[in-house]
Amino acid sequence: MGLIAVIDYDMGNLHSVCKGIEKVGGQPIVTDSPQTLAQAAGVVLPGVGSFDPAIQHLRSRDLIAPIQDLIAAGKPFLGICLGLQILFEGSEEGQEAGLGVIPGRVRRFRSEPGLTIPHMGWNSLALTQPQHPLWQGLPPDPSVYFVHSYYVDPSDSGVIAATVTHGQQTVTAAIAQENLAAVQFHPEKSSTLGLQILANFVKPLVGLAP
Repeated sequence: MGLIAVIDYDMGNLHSVCKGIEKVGGQPIVTDSPQTLAQAAGVVLPGVGSFDPAIQHLRSRDLIAPIQDLIAAGKPFLGICLGLQILFEGSEEGQEAGLGVIPGRVRRFRSEPGLTIPHMGWNSLALTQPQHPLWQGLPPDPSVYFVHSYYVDPSDSGVIAATVTHGQQTVTAAIAQENLAAVQFHPEKSSTLGLQILANFVKPLVGLAP
């Protein structure tokens, strides 16, 4: 069975992500070893918290270049929440440079009357790449669980795989480009539909070495 490496950098609820992967037939391994990441069938980068500490923790574990190299080499890769945001060049939340895998920046929701920040709770996706494998088997406008005050703003809108509307603002909810996919919401907290999304990432990798 192909191992799914879940990157450990002290910035996420690894337990719930791993449980979700297990539920859909994957074999997760929590690791900060570049060698293990390289050998895994696929890699998941979760994350909860702030942009700058996330980058600092990755740097302290010498993981920035290995993550960039894995994605460039075509390794199946899924980012979740903060694990989406740090793929970008930088954030209005902090001063650190991001991984720079996707051109663009992370921005804060604009204040508007009646708007709650953070955006927290269930909300529907508008799928802008509806044929992407990550969305296989989902109904139109699937509802998933969000917790975030910042959103990604890619330079190339062609990488946007889904959007979400909060108040009057429609922002990126997921990106996809070749072997890389990343979502702002939490599939591991999104009930049956979230598990379907995880399954769509994991199941093609089951049976691959190691």
